Amino acid sequence: MPISQASPALLVLADGSIYHGFSFGATGTAIGEVVFNTGMTGYQEVLTDPSYRGQIITFTYPELGNTGVNAEDEESDHPQIRAVIARNICHRPSNWRSTQSLPDYLKQYKIPGIYGLDTRALTRRLRSAGAMNGGISTEILDPEELLRQVQSAPSMAGQNLVKEVTTPQVYEWQTPTDTAWEFSATTGSNEPPLTVVAIDFGVKRNILNRLASYGCRVIVVPASTPPEEILSHNPDGIFLSNGPGDPAAVTEGIATATALLAAKKPTFGICMGHQILGLSLGAETFKLKFGHRGLNQPCGLAQQVEITSQNHGFAVTADSLGEDVEITHLNLNDQTVAGLRHKTLPLFSVQYHPEASPGPHDADYLFKQFVDLMREHRAAA
Repeated sequence: MPISQASPALLVLADGSIYHGFSFGATGTAIGEVVFNTGMTGYQEVLTDPSYRGQIITFTYPELGNTGVNAEDEESDHPQIRAVIARNICHRPSNWRSTQSLPDYLKQYKIPGIYGLDTRALTRRLRSAGAMNGGISTEILDPEELLRQVQSAPSMAGQNLVKEVTTPQVYEWQTPTDTAWEFSATTGSNEPPLTVVAIDFGVKRNILNRLASYGCRVIVVPASTPPEEILSHNPDGIFLSNGPGDPAAVTEGIATATALLAAKKPTFGICMGHQILGLSLGAETFKLKFGHRGLNQPCGLAQQVEITSQNHGFAVTADSLGEDVEITHLNLNDQTVAGLRHKTLPLFSVQYHPEASPGPHDADYLFKQFVDLMREHRAAA
């Protein structure tokens, strides 16, 4: 669509910054935390990742939508973000897997977007001032009026958004049969499948696919599930999933993870699951200035480096970890904690996304590490 035919849209940040652009997707008004993602691919995975609940995503890649959307790339049942910000939009996608254009997809789910603004300037603003609330509107074009709504919205700090994205009921994950294009793993065992109970704080589908690809039977439970019910499934291991919002506000999940420590079950956490595990071990978390969101974040320790996919706005405070917990990975851009392991209990976690969809496959070994740990404990039982 030529810009001359596009309807105007307005973006206002909580600090009063104003950006004029054009509307795509749905019309209306959306308020949320404005963050940026530096990935050059995978926009549909980002839009449908429950960890982005409550946020407005700025994509730094200059054009969005050129590969359309398709059912296979969705990380949940529908888009989770509040709104989308882009430099340019492709209205006519070209890809053999595409079934719908991005603007039509967003319109279907009533999600507004704005394009035609300077996303480089916006990203620099968020880097210097930090992630903050903002509003996008196609109906409120008075900046002062939109700013009043933005400034009255709650901060992401202190918000428990897990209850908005967790599954309402227990289910056993079944890997779709039409994902032959996914890279697969070899289980290397003829033993009965390992049973993993995944506590759903906002889990991505491809995490469940990776666990299943390693031969695991995966039972997904709501974030509010009591510890005794989790253990009633007789799991070989427990998985703590990714999720949105402030991890310290997920008090029910922290209490559950703390209670499960006594069971001494192999436990693996990713992203929010990493933060929840840290909190259950007595650590603290804090809000990052603008977070880590992209596909090329270097993490490692002792001269071992992985390129990782990340999406988080909070981190575990290194100085708050007890002597019985060791740091296994650091984010090499800012030295924040990117992985931890308990010295005596079978617990470990990472802040990044080893399922690599989209993104690098450097960290896929962590799933095998979890599987090997469960096998060791099954053999010793």
